[in-house]
Amino acid sequence: MKINKLSIEDVLIYEDNDFFLINKPPFIATLEDRNSMQNLLALAKKFSSDAQVCHRLDKDTSGVLCFAKHPEAYRHASMQFEHREVTKIYHAIADGIHNFQNQLVDLPILKADDGVVKISNQGKEAQTYFTSIKSYKQHTLLDCRPVTGRMHQIRIHLATLGASIAGDDQYGGKLVYLSQIKRGFNLKKFTEEQPLMKRMALHAYSLEFKLMNGESRVFTAPYPKDFQALVRQLEQNLR
Repeated sequence: MKINKLSIEDVLIYEDNDFFLINKPPFIATLEDRNSMQNLLALAKKFSSDAQVCHRLDKDTSGVLCFAKHPEAYRHASMQFEHREVTKIYHAIADGIHNFQNQLVDLPILKADDGVVKISNQGKEAQTYFTSIKSYKQHTLLDCRPVTGRMHQIRIHLATLGASIAGDDQYGGKLVYLSQIKRGFNLKKFTEEQPLMKRMALHAYSLEFKLMNGESRVFTAPYPKDFQALVRQLEQNLR
């Protein structure tokens, strides 16, 4: 599925009269972006004319994204985000081997003018919990649960733990190549090796919030192909 031919129907996870949720593909902006031909909000408005996005994901991040179909639904979701009543779970593949058990990072984040963030006492409070799901040779699959919703929060908080997200060069992460993890890997002559993922390994795995009728629901997004491929290679080359 090419981004320039993407429609909301292609990535729809759930729909009712008030909300619809999608599995956001990587490499497409949530909102209008000077550097992008296409954005998800514009596509969402073609699907439902009054659509508003309830939260944001970075351009290179895949996973669950929620839209409201009308202003009352948007207010209903926004209040839950504001009062931290929404449970967000991300999966990330971090460089290095880490054994986090509900590890809390509680460090304030300051947004700089260049679109990067830093840890600073002048910043806004930010908390994230991290738990290791599985360790591989040189990487760890992590469960990341942000309490607050600051820009690049998971990325900078992991960097402070020495566990930068694979492929996240902005915060110290390194691209993953098959030659690093597969014993006896031979690259064909005159070819340049490509990374297993051409972005940071971060996926918004699930979102839990209350629908308009008060029912609490969990919505889960399967891994996209590139994230799946990286996990598969890490699994196959454990030793």
